[in-house]
Amino acid sequence: MKPTTLNALALVLLLPLAACGQSRQADTQPGVADNVTQAIKDADEKTSPSMISGEIQKAMQEAKQELATKNIDVDSVHFGDGQSRDKDSHSKAQITPQGELLVEGKKVTATPAQHALLLDYRQQIVGIAEAGMDIGAEGADLGVKAAKEGVWGALTGKSDKDFEAAIKPQTDRIQAAAAKLCLRMPDLLSTQQKLAAAMPEFRPYATMQQKDVDDCGKDMKDKNGKKGFATFSD
Repeated sequence: MKPTTLNALALVLLLPLAACGQSRQADTQPGVADNVTQAIKDADEKTSPSMISGEIQKAMQEAKQELATKNIDVDSVHFGDGQSRDKDSHSKAQITPQGELLVEGKKVTATPAQHALLLDYRQQIVGIAEAGMDIGAEGADLGVKAAKEGVWGALTGKSDKDFEAAIKPQTDRIQAAAAKLCLRMPDLLSTQQKLAAAMPEFRPYATMQQKDVDDCGKDMKDKNGKKGFATFSD
């Protein structure tokens, strides 16, 4: 996100403090209320949904394009606490967009069946990563909305329940999308295991376990408040 957007978001986040501190003096200091209102208006303009959405969508499209066209590091898929297992104990491996396995930059000869599994595994990783990006974009949008709701809540005296109700539809969508992402984990594990069984050169990189599948989403709270996620890095 560009500095302008970050600065605008910072302004929105600071407005509730300004509003709380100045509202008590509004009756004795002419123009204070007007200044706060103008500040909110300026923040609205700088953090308009179209502006924020445009920035996020641009970043997401660039990231998705990179995923589709560049090699994927096999160690870029982490689970549980976000740490890859034994990352430094074996050579670097990547899967190309064409479904080729590279170990230390050298192509590993693959049969048609192995090649099909490599492509399937890569496509699943890309699909999960893209879903994660979409969830992240929705979360960023929610952050902006929550900040604005906080400003108006401070000025109008809305309760915490009102605030939570205002953002609940979006939080519910994020939770649902995250749950769907976790439903992809069993297929990913299955494909990884098949690939490891069919291609010895890939076995050192097949570090995903059933526990990773079971743990996915365990820290998320559902609508009843009950409580991982797959994460991707460069």
